[in-house]
Amino acid sequence: MTKEQVKAKIIAEIDANKDKLYEIGMSIFSHPELGYKETRTSKIVRDTFDEIGIKYESDLVMTGVKGKLFDKADGPNICVMGELDAVVCPDHPYADPVTGAAHCCGHYGQITALLATAIGLNAVKDEIKTGNVTFFAVPAEECVELEYRKGLMDEGKIKYVSGKQNLIHTGAFDDVDMAMMVHANNDHNVITADSKSVGFVSKTVKFIGKEAHAGAAPWDGVNALDAAALALSAINAVRSTLKDQDCIRIHPIITKGGTLVNIVPNDVRMEMYVRGATVEAIKDANFKVNRAIRGCAMAVGCEVEINDMAGDLPCNYNSKLAHIYGDNGAEIFPDRPVVYDTTIGGGSSDMGDIATIMPAIQPGTGGIAGAFHSKDFKMEYPDEIFLDPAKIMACSIVDLLWDDAEKAKEIIGEFKAGTTYNSKNFDSIWDDIMSV
Repeated sequence: MTKEQVKAKIIAEIDANKDKLYEIGMSIFSHPELGYKETRTSKIVRDTFDEIGIKYESDLVMTGVKGKLFDKADGPNICVMGELDAVVCPDHPYADPVTGAAHCCGHYGQITALLATAIGLNAVKDEIKTGNVTFFAVPAEECVELEYRKGLMDEGKIKYVSGKQNLIHTGAFDDVDMAMMVHANNDHNVITADSKSVGFVSKTVKFIGKEAHAGAAPWDGVNALDAAALALSAINAVRSTLKDQDCIRIHPIITKGGTLVNIVPNDVRMEMYVRGATVEAIKDANFKVNRAIRGCAMAVGCEVEINDMAGDLPCNYNSKLAHIYGDNGAEIFPDRPVVYDTTIGGGSSDMGDIATIMPAIQPGTGGIAGAFHSKDFKMEYPDEIFLDPAKIMACSIVDLLWDDAEKAKEIIGEFKAGTTYNSKNFDSIWDDIMSV
């Protein structure tokens, strides 16, 4: 078969399984699960892999499922991912009445598109002579239920809050050379082939003062709220030292301001994110923020405890990989514009951690109406969520692995030549950011 015939067969196979894929997608949508608890969704993935003959590993970082198209290990291994988890949105019509979980971020579509891609490529596996394809359903992208996840960390079950980070840490991506995953958006009939977004460090701060009677003897106390108020002002002053191109965003809140109005506050808590467009920018801004906090605590006479936790790394996706996806999108759907968005979005995703250690993309597809993470989120064009991105990803993989995987090898080689980051030294990236 020619490459064009292989692509046509993939598209036909995905279309032939439309009803099954719709049923899968709606089943996941109607039964949302929160991160590291996605047991039902994980079973749907396993059952589908069993049905089409994809061998897999399961229970990776609790609920992850990793299948491979081939048993062989030669040539580049391209990973297609989908996220298993939902967000907390109890007012959504399809929210779980007990947990408040709702699929109003589109992850149900990612998993369905992942399975559609597997179905399409499985139909032409004999035509792929070089390389391999991994289909990876991954847990816990959404940053929710932090107390529960802190408990998992204390038990040694996870090291990081986010799923992909833990999978990297445990070696689940050591055999993967590049990755792709789609994300639904509100742009109907538009193919977004490339995008960027910031990363972040998550922080908790505890100012420890000394309580005293606020009216009778305030001089006997040490006011932790004063230290926190000074810290907010100092952080604002830090903003003038930050570079525009680094897209730094610092947004603190006070979560505890004291106990009683008549007692000098001795225990004041803050939480904040420090976001930025590069690892270096995040590290620099985080250092300045921590310095400001410590200085303000010292000025008032407080002690202070700063706890930095890994958030997500910046999403800087691979341009050549994005253009292969965009070219296939334009070929399959010639009536749809293909957009390469070079602006840096203010949100974050642990897909950025993947893109830091290997060539990766997270293109966007339409199909959604209403605001994300809200009760108004709904699916308007299911083909754009379930089927269309799978066709584009599968055909892009054919391009990457055709002719002895020439295109894949070129992209991988250029990436390795341009970075020192990889799955083996991933932990050191976060250690470096938070060593301030």
